[in-house]
Amino acid sequence: MDVNSVFLYGDLLEEVFMKMPLGFFSPNPNTVCHLQKSLYGLREAPWQWFAKLYSKLYEYGFVQPYVDYSLFVYRKGDTLLAALVYVDDIVLASNDTQATKDFKSYLHTCFSIKDLGPVKYFLDIELARGPEGNLS
Repeated sequence: MDVNSVFLYGDLLEEVFMKMPLGFFSPNPNTVCHLQKSLYGLREAPWQWFAKLYSKLYEYGFVQPYVDYSLFVYRKGDTLLAALVYVDDIVLASNDTQATKDFKSYLHTCFSIKDLGPVKYFLDIELARGPEGNLS
């Protein structure tokens, strides 16, 4: 899955101002923008996005194991969901198709998500599937 405009979801915890964008004219040359949300290029942007994603995953019931901070795991009964996150890309693995659909629906209510289908490449690693669709 891919999150659209990922850094725009981050909430800024401090006041951030920026110069007016090129092409925007104001009668007052000292006018600046007071940002309410994070933007690409801000040092805070990746952290604020990750904090927002973490809070949504935590609300759903995911935990973050200490072995890898980009991995989130959800267990309920026999259901297991694992979400591996790299900036705006999320690889989801599960043993329950309905739980996967429910989680994707939940994520879509939180963020604008593109479901890219079965994973073929992740971080320049090609994942090959066997005849039964399983990763080999």
